[in-house]
Amino acid sequence: MAKTGWFETVAEAQRRAAKRLPKSVYSALVAGSERGISADDNTAAFAELGFAPHVAGLSAKRDTSTTVMGQAISLPVFISPTGVQAVHPDGEVAVARAAAARGTAMSLSSFASKPVEDVAAANPQTFFQMYWTGSRDKLVARMERARAAGAVGLIVTSDWSFSNGRDWGSPSIPERMDLRAMIRFAPEGIARPRWLLDFAKTGRVPDLTAPNLSQDGGPAPTFFGAYGEWMQTPLPTWDDIAWLREQWGGPFMLKGVMRVDDARRAVDSGVTAISVSNHGGNNLDGTPAPIRALPAIVDAVGGEVEVVLDGGIRRGSDVVKALALGARAVMLGRAYLWGLAAGGQTGVENVLDIMRGGIDSALLGLGHSSVHDLSPADLIIPSGFRRDLGMSD
Repeated sequence: MAKTGWFETVAEAQRRAAKRLPKSVYSALVAGSERGISADDNTAAFAELGFAPHVAGLSAKRDTSTTVMGQAISLPVFISPTGVQAVHPDGEVAVARAAAARGTAMSLSSFASKPVEDVAAANPQTFFQMYWTGSRDKLVARMERARAAGAVGLIVTSDWSFSNGRDWGSPSIPERMDLRAMIRFAPEGIARPRWLLDFAKTGRVPDLTAPNLSQDGGPAPTFFGAYGEWMQTPLPTWDDIAWLREQWGGPFMLKGVMRVDDARRAVDSGVTAISVSNHGGNNLDGTPAPIRALPAIVDAVGGEVEVVLDGGIRRGSDVVKALALGARAVMLGRAYLWGLAAGGQTGVENVLDIMRGGIDSALLGLGHSSVHDLSPADLIIPSGFRRDLGMSD
């Protein structure tokens, strides 16, 4: 079977990504912080949950469709925003096309390598993600640009604590791909000729700028230049979140919630949705897996806002476990990036097909005809699995 052909699991997509990408690029996708406790727990926690299947009276038809932030999607999985992608020349545009082809939504990072106009044109179900960086005027200008491009929802991520240092070493990433950087990284590129050829065919080098953070039509800042502004921006308050939600006036998600008290404050701020997420384990190490924090947050605010989960999803059965614990849908991060590295748009479609197939298989075994029928009764939940963070006495 050709290495760029179909793959049957996300694990295989990751193996192909590791073989295809330069070491620094692949390391940036694996990421994690400090000891990697959170990154490891994100996936390990799903393995602690079991299923309680039926053997007869099963449903011959299964419906995987749902809605998230007002958008009808064909499966309860949509794309999570990730930063600058030197994974494939088409980057986020390829991801958006793949999501559209599989009937689901795209989330675009403000640190993405492709402009929101191109991505929203490729997928009309595009959510635009923002960090609290720059002045209020800059935030509004960025938001209005996304609205004008056709973005149908806003995602605000405010859980980043600027963690740095990894026990296994951080990838070496240049600020820009100038001649000096190209010479420095030439051995890595030569060692991965297929990745290098993909970019050579386009006549472009990997773009390490953030075009969605450019101001008034000016040049796009480098990723590290934009990151520096972010670090120097005063941190947002709950009043700031409420203000930005009011400025947007449409579907609005707060991403990175792990505590019940924060979830309640988010509801008070008027959000449409909450993403239970620990930033893929790339943030404050020792934060538990989102799937552990999900049940308490759903119990507290699930009747008032949509709750989605982001972190550790590697197969369709993981999606089903999250939905059984109360999530409306899940957001996919590393898994689709590995698919993008393995096969471009087709690789991302392959990953989404894996998710859909796994969801359908689990629904069949559990005897359900719809993802909306799932409940904790479908799971074997070990004692001590939950982490009820921020609960009032």
